[in-house]
Amino acid sequence: MSAKAPNAKLATLLLGLSIFFTGASGLVGEYILSTLSSYLLGNSIEQFSITIALMLGMMGIGGWVQKYIDDSHLLEKFILIEMLLALLVGFAPLAIYAAFGFMETHFLLIQYAFVLSIGFLIGFEIPFIIRINQAYSSTLKANLSTVISADYFGSLAGALVWVYWMLPNFSIVINGFLLASLNFLIATVTVLYFNYHRLIEKRATSFVLIGITVLALAGGSLSANRWHLELQQHLYNDKIVFSKTTRYQHLVVTHNGKRDEYRFYINGNLQFSSLDEYRYHEQLVHPLMHIAPSHKNILVLGGGDGMAVRELLKYSDISSITLVDLDAELVRLAKNSEVFKKLNHNAFDSARICFPDINNALSVIGKREWIPYGDDINRSEKTGMKPMMFDVVHIDADKFLDRIANRNYDVVIIDLPDPTSIDLNKLYSSEFYMKLKRTLSKRGIIVIQSTSPFQTQKAFLCIGDTLHSAGFQTIPYHDNIPTFGEWGWYIAWKEESFSKETILKQMQQIASFTIPTRYITPQYFLSSTVFPKDFQNHTPPIVNTLMDPKLFLLYNQEAAYYE
Repeated sequence: MSAKAPNAKLATLLLGLSIFFTGASGLVGEYILSTLSSYLLGNSIEQFSITIALMLGMMGIGGWVQKYIDDSHLLEKFILIEMLLALLVGFAPLAIYAAFGFMETHFLLIQYAFVLSIGFLIGFEIPFIIRINQAYSSTLKANLSTVISADYFGSLAGALVWVYWMLPNFSIVINGFLLASLNFLIATVTVLYFNYHRLIEKRATSFVLIGITVLALAGGSLSANRWHLELQQHLYNDKIVFSKTTRYQHLVVTHNGKRDEYRFYINGNLQFSSLDEYRYHEQLVHPLMHIAPSHKNILVLGGGDGMAVRELLKYSDISSITLVDLDAELVRLAKNSEVFKKLNHNAFDSARICFPDINNALSVIGKREWIPYGDDINRSEKTGMKPMMFDVVHIDADKFLDRIANRNYDVVIIDLPDPTSIDLNKLYSSEFYMKLKRTLSKRGIIVIQSTSPFQTQKAFLCIGDTLHSAGFQTIPYHDNIPTFGEWGWYIAWKEESFSKETILKQMQQIASFTIPTRYITPQYFLSSTVFPKDFQNHTPPIVNTLMDPKLFLLYNQEAAYYE
């Protein structure tokens, strides 16, 4: 007896759900690969643009090629496509990560092979769904409407889920398996429904393929974190002791037992070594603090590791410190990790006001109320110490400046990562510096970490030119940080506040630093303001703006030269 024909509406619904999740998994799969390549190579705009463009191009090729496939065994072919797509999306992040570690010279070939394959299968699959669904749609326009709209809506849903749930909560490799498993589950339910109605002829082959895929995805999901750690370890010389992907970046801490050295990386880029970070942070903080006429209100942009704050807490005449760092996970690491606590001298024990809510934070920073956050308490109640204001706000630095236009800071310390991405580039733009200028007190002074004046000399000079375009006067200085190489900073102030001669005279009159330092002396700092003969200013000035991100381009071009 023949089986009852499938319900047309239910069959169309299941096929629509399949294409919905295919649209979601395909687009998010490309997001995963783009994000991974951005972590590994930097230059997120280039990685996302090329990846998405290649995917769309291959979707077109896949759609064209499918016309040569006959109509026999369409459901079995659909199963094969879904199996291949699930395995590619699931294992792609691990495979690309392995390629980067073991065959870096051919890494891009592996990466783009996965991108092209996933795009081809998505483009190949969509017409297959249309052809299968043709039997259950009354008209061609109804068929096309169901499939195409499901694909587009799936892409929208996938993008939203990726940004607001997957990326903040799961690692790249787990996201790959999560996405592949969900998509394959829906496809399998669809296949089982059609099998129930005896529309699948090669049942044994089909179920063997489904079983193989399920086992592969399950095994990959269970082993993903272990494989990821093992592959990641290959990229670092020293043992990884901490690894976490946050909503904004990938954090890694390594340890060299022989030297007892800890190194901290963000997206694979070294941020500090425990052996010499004090050299960098003393140069960042103390020259500025001895030049600034007032220390009453201090703003730190970046510096979520707590090292800059460690140096600031040596001063007794500070009324308030506000630290702005976008990534709460980084600050949590610096607050709770024994490694970071030892290095930053428990700096975040003084963060007695820490804000989980941005609007609440912006309404009370600089005031004396205590607002508990997590395990934070009023430390003065335990120790009898006089509390110093130390506000921690997790918000983008540019947005923070937009929302505190009515506050003035006497000292601003900018300790942000290098401009490796467009997101970071805006924090080195003329527009950003003009906002910063509005938040400075009349005699306020700032310091900015400014990349390497040797390896990225044009980028270093561009930062100075951009500061001048925003109405600042500057004094550049540099030093050799053994694990970084030659590094540079700018001290800057409103051009109407002081003459350059006044600042230089103040610098020369510093007889000694009034707080304890391990490395820097006034005399050494003065020598750091002298640059060698081969350090040449470019003409005309190069100004970095939001609409013309010259710094981002210069930095990546110069940095690539030394890789």
